[in-house]
Amino acid sequence: MNFPRLLSAVVLLVSTLPLFATETGPVYVVPLQGEVSSSQFLFLRRALKEAERNHASGFVIDMQTYGGSVKAAIDNMDALLQTTLPTFTYINNKAISAGALIALATQKIYMAPTGVIGAAAPVGSVGEDLGKTMADKTISTVSAFARGAAQKAGHNPALADSFIRQDAQLKIGDTVIDGPDSLLTLNAAEATRSFDGKNLLAEGIAATLPDMLHMAGLTASVHHVDPTGFELLATYLTLLSPLLLFGGILGAVVEIKTPGFGLPGISSIICFTLFFTGSYVAGLAGWEAAVVFLIGLGLIVSEVFVHPGTILPGFVGLLLLIGALVWAMVDHYPGQPLVPSSAMLVRPLANLVIAVLFACVAIYLLARHLPGTPLYRRLVLAASAPSGGLLQTGHLQTGLALGATGIAHTMLRPSGKAEIDGLLVDVVSEGDFVDAGATLRVIAVEGTRIVVMEEAPEIITPHGTAQRHGLKFGRTPSRRRRSG
Repeated sequence: MNFPRLLSAVVLLVSTLPLFATETGPVYVVPLQGEVSSSQFLFLRRALKEAERNHASGFVIDMQTYGGSVKAAIDNMDALLQTTLPTFTYINNKAISAGALIALATQKIYMAPTGVIGAAAPVGSVGEDLGKTMADKTISTVSAFARGAAQKAGHNPALADSFIRQDAQLKIGDTVIDGPDSLLTLNAAEATRSFDGKNLLAEGIAATLPDMLHMAGLTASVHHVDPTGFELLATYLTLLSPLLLFGGILGAVVEIKTPGFGLPGISSIICFTLFFTGSYVAGLAGWEAAVVFLIGLGLIVSEVFVHPGTILPGFVGLLLLIGALVWAMVDHYPGQPLVPSSAMLVRPLANLVIAVLFACVAIYLLARHLPGTPLYRRLVLAASAPSGGLLQTGHLQTGLALGATGIAHTMLRPSGKAEIDGLLVDVVSEGDFVDAGATLRVIAVEGTRIVVMEEAPEIITPHGTAQRHGLKFGRTPSRRRRSG
């Protein structure tokens, strides 16, 4: 027996088995409902990989969308063009804008009786027209990609051009399908119109999804794929960006105004973590934005606690914070420069401004109305202990009398926290740094601003008289110096 020849025959037989295998896998049906987004693309890509692993006999997109992100649409198209599975789109009943582009990347298109497809011209993040230069670059890029996708999937590339370019003209033989003065949008009857024995775009009209599967000859078992909870969470988090920013900013400000670390700080961390997590999962930004945010936060903390008064670290830190928050919400279109345009910044800046305004209003209302509530009185009692926390307001602070004494709860650089008359309050020293635990005396109350000075310890002299060591005892600001 010639063993090498036998081994070669076995290898050849095994390698040719797939050529004789029949597609017996299930038909995968994936919904594309609502906005085309980066999180939706992650869901479609996961479903596509699962269908490939299970040797699906067909991959069907059940589509009903008014469009969405151009970048996400191109990502969807690229994934569909790379798969070896038969791909189908059932337009039930809208495939507008980005949805039309995705449908062109599938091999067969079917439509509901009321279905429409088209109008895929790129616009700004809030629906506004792009500037001429940006429009020319974006439309050129998207049109080229869509024409290539349509041609690879077996559709007329001129259709893609007419969907995207308002000045494009579509003509088949002597019949003008679309003039140069409007974007092309087709209903079901128009999309299935036959020219020279070939339908313009859609293969047929099906009243329901089961009818569409029957028309396409997809007789295997149907497997419906739905988004996971994490994928849905990413979608909701991106929609709730302004609310998460509001909670993060409000919690951070309240935490700064209270001694120790408590619930406001924890809430702020949770809100900002969810904000950046949603942007990351949705594909709007990587973790780089979160890293920049943490660097900015570190600079601000160092300005407050390590080297106060230098201004520059805090200013740079604030710019980094704002930049990171905006960066995490920018939807970067393909072919656009790295620096976002004004149109791309409209929605992120609007979200940030809304969050900041609502946080300012909430902080004002807390400072004005919280002291009169039972909750505030319970907080006052809880804050009387050194470990307690309290958001101090002018209503409480102005009740302190000149000459009242207390203990520095934190180091004063020159501002910080002090326990005076059993309450934790915000104070500022008279220009000097004061260590935590030092004895303080109130020397001025100017509205909500409490000025204190360190009081030197009392020492008993050999003659039995009490003296104060240090020049600080008895010193008052020059504008309040009294005679006698």
